[in-house]
Amino acid sequence: MAPSIIDQASPQDSAPSSKKPSSSSSDPSVYSIHHAEFSSQPFPSTTSAWLARASLVSSILASDAAARDIANASPVAEISLLKSSGLLKVLGPVEYGGGGQSWEVGYKVIREVAKGDGSIGMLLGYHLLWSKTADIVGSEEQKDRFQKLIIENNYFVGGAVNPRDNDLSITDEGENIIFNGSKHFNTGGVISDLTVLEGVLSGTSNHIFAIVPTSQPGFTFAHNWNNIGLRLTESGSVNISNISVPWNDALGWNATTKAPDPTILNIPFASLLLPTIQLVFSNFYLGIAQGSLEFAKRYTTTNTRAWPFGGDNKASATEEFYILERYGSFHATLLAAEALTDRAGQEISALYLTYSTTRSITARQRGEIAELVAAAKVATTESSLNVTAGVFEVTGSRATGKTVGLDRFWRDVRTHTLHDPVAYKKKELGRFFLLDEVPEPTWYT
Repeated sequence: MAPSIIDQASPQDSAPSSKKPSSSSSDPSVYSIHHAEFSSQPFPSTTSAWLARASLVSSILASDAAARDIANASPVAEISLLKSSGLLKVLGPVEYGGGGQSWEVGYKVIREVAKGDGSIGMLLGYHLLWSKTADIVGSEEQKDRFQKLIIENNYFVGGAVNPRDNDLSITDEGENIIFNGSKHFNTGGVISDLTVLEGVLSGTSNHIFAIVPTSQPGFTFAHNWNNIGLRLTESGSVNISNISVPWNDALGWNATTKAPDPTILNIPFASLLLPTIQLVFSNFYLGIAQGSLEFAKRYTTTNTRAWPFGGDNKASATEEFYILERYGSFHATLLAAEALTDRAGQEISALYLTYSTTRSITARQRGEIAELVAAAKVATTESSLNVTAGVFEVTGSRATGKTVGLDRFWRDVRTHTLHDPVAYKKKELGRFFLLDEVPEPTWYT
């Protein structure tokens, strides 16, 4: 059997790879003090310690988030901060140096980081999903091998898996398979150590996932991500040319028979990959909205002036009825979205805990968790858009200043909530509630 191409990857414990010129990338040395502090502190070992670590990283990122958003540099420094803090390892096996935490905790870590910087919260969320891909669609040997590789080397993982584009083409070349094609979106690819590829094997309808080193000639990044929001996610396009992968790295496939293993790639369990990432989305939407409300709270209490022409004049903005009413409404909305999102996190974590070995969940079980996640997606999409736009009503016109940066929260959620139309989530939920129909698995369900 051919050796895994992954064996050729080199460790990058503190600084991720980057193909951008140094002038367009952030410098990891800006966080030198924090790198040193993290290296001197105990590795988090409890849920509360992980959430405290995420909160600290969030506060570091929040301190200059507006300026970094404007600069739009490739987030090499920010990924180095995630690495040195240990957050990339939160879901990893303890035996390889990971945190051993469940997805329930992982989701809350994503949310916490997104409060300070939506782009970095999103990158962390995608990394956690892609770093666990082999756990969901790979064999037990592949699961163990890739977890060891990712966690021991502290790798950051990106993914070239955009279902709206044509699938990558895969050809069988003896001991290897060859990926070719392109993707319009490739979140985090430019600054990743490893990339998840997905395509269709030529002559079949069978999909194959594989994890490959990013630093190889077959990847050509366009460096063309310059959207209104999530500006530091490096979500631009990529061309993939003749990337060779040994058959034994084809996740969930038998390298000898060159066929998918039906005990691994059974649809209900393997397709949990989709609701898992949909709930990643909900958590960073919620975190961004919570971050905007906390930011607005500080601004209102220190900068916003009371309106002097209302006929019921108050000494300060914090005494005005409409400001209090708006904050109360925003707070209640986000608490409700958080409760639903946490419930979905608890239930999907329980599924993984119970069925990760047997993979024996039913289509009904899979459908029910997909619809709970869909409900969270609806709630977080609508509440985050409402809150991040509405905070300007309680902060005032000066809060629209570019250097203030309050607008970045709305721009971030507006950009990603267009990922897949939430109207279709509502339709699915309607059929589930009214007709008791669970959805068929799709790339977005």
